Amino acid sequence: MPARINFKSEATTPNIIMKAITILGGIAVAVLFFFAVIFALASAAEGIPVATVQTRLIISVLLFIIGIVVIVGIYYAARKPKTVIQQLEISGQMKGAAIKCPNCSASINADEIKIVGGVPYVKCPYCGTTFEVTEEPKW
Repeated sequence: MPARINFKSEATTPNIIMKAITILGGIAVAVLFFFAVIFALASAAEGIPVATVQTRLIISVLLFIIGIVVIVGIYYAARKPKTVIQQLEISGQMKGAAIKCPNCSASINADEIKIVGGVPYVKCPYCGTTFEVTEEPKW
């Protein structure tokens, strides 16, 4: 029976909180855009001083810009880290080889292996050297 090893990266932000932030942010953006349109339409009314027209247009533009900033903020806050699952299927018997630090030759615990960009790395707890875990050729 083939052996199977799974490596999984963990999510850092709870999903429920991100959904609530997205919903509340969407409501805030809708309100900001609504008032931006109201101020823009109010600046087109006849018989009001030029200073008032300019003020209403400035407020309309500022509300629109704040709405765009909130949309961008929600986008960056709600991006989910990608979960990468790597599966390794090995036929036959598998026996673990000792992992030794190339700098100080200390034995390394296999639980300290971290997968970064699909490459297994480990940091030596004795000398602090970080190195890639590789398999030596069998020949």
